[in-house]
Amino acid sequence: MIVNITLFLATMAAVLAAGLFYSYAVSVNPGLGRLSDTVYLQSMQSINRAILNPLFFLSFMGAVFLLPASTWMHYSRNNVRFWWLLAASVMYVAGVFGVTVAGNVPLNNALDAMKLDSASAEQLSSWRASFEKPWNMLNTVRTIAAILTAMILAGMFIFTGDTQAD
Repeated sequence: MIVNITLFLATMAAVLAAGLFYSYAVSVNPGLGRLSDTVYLQSMQSINRAILNPLFFLSFMGAVFLLPASTWMHYSRNNVRFWWLLAASVMYVAGVFGVTVAGNVPLNNALDAMKLDSASAEQLSSWRASFEKPWNMLNTVRTIAAILTAMILAGMFIFTGDTQAD
């Protein structure tokens, strides 16, 4: 029973994270891209502060812990799901969590330190240029990794032939 619950929670966390990053890629980032430098930078500061909340961490960090836990549980059962879960775990931990921690978070921290109210138009333009393109590129990478994680998990359910743990 605990094996199935862990797998379910891991899958839900990974899928929720994939949906979040996908929605950023296809709606939030293009919408923000249409804003002036000042409003763009202020908006990203606000979003980056607001996202640091328990519901975000529940899905984002939940997948970091639950996918490997589920993988380990299936390894000990010596079944084919272990390999699917190992692939999903590696994809998520490296491609989503790793990219976020190594790329997006440092950019977010640099943006948070910017004093927008006292900056010149040239500074704002320069800060935006140093933030927006790299951040969006990293978000694309983690979006693809999150979607691939979700696809691996869906494939596991489809190709292993049942929804019960062995």
